[in-house]
Amino acid sequence: MIEIITLSLIQGITEFLPISSSSHLIIISEYLEFNKKNLEIDVSLHIGSFLAVVVFFRKEIFNFVQNKDLFLKILISSFPVMIVGFFLLKFNLIEQVRNIKVIGWTTLIFGILLYLSDRSGIQKKINSNFTLKSAILIGFLQILSLIPGVSRSGIAITGGRLLKFNRFDSAKISFLLSIPTLAAVSIFGLNNLMRSESLNFSFFMIISIILSFLFSLITIKYFLRYIKTFSLNIFVIYRVLLGIGLLLFAYL
Repeated sequence: MIEIITLSLIQGITEFLPISSSSHLIIISEYLEFNKKNLEIDVSLHIGSFLAVVVFFRKEIFNFVQNKDLFLKILISSFPVMIVGFFLLKFNLIEQVRNIKVIGWTTLIFGILLYLSDRSGIQKKINSNFTLKSAILIGFLQILSLIPGVSRSGIAITGGRLLKFNRFDSAKISFLLSIPTLAAVSIFGLNNLMRSESLNFSFFMIISIILSFLFSLITIKYFLRYIKTFSLNIFVIYRVLLGIGLLLFAYL
């Protein structure tokens, strides 16, 4: 049970903060030798995060008529990472970069890039400045998040800041982009479970979904509050220190 709580906490926090959920799950699971980290639990964790972001932005989603232009751009922006991710998984190429050296370098490099992008003083708004071109550019940047350590939310926020959106709206773009992405990951995982005939909503799967949902919802709520007032420097510092630590561990 401790493993489930730990994995749910890591997923719920790191999925939406710019620090990479995949890298933290890989590191924690590998070095603490967790036995519960399998496809069923992985799918459950992503379902929980997906439900959390849908619940948090339920007003925007249900008011689809008013926001249909925004959601069309969000959907288009999500296609590149979903298409490339599908082929990487299909041909098992993603496993080639799931190691500590890669995670160390990406954590460090994209942490520095996050810092540089966050220095922008221009404050564009999502309601008036989020064009199709902006959506496509951020969409292609998201492909990089398939490499552990880059961070899906981190690269989306970085892209938003590079395009001069304010911090709050950059994070909102990131969260909205997570809806189709997490939906695709959840559906793909459930499909694999059904094909392997191992889909069984066990007690641990249900607990994982609930805990991941709760931790994700709390993270979204308070992260959006946080960046209304503060910069992203705390996450940059964390990424730089973590990246250096991982590289020292990998090379020494």
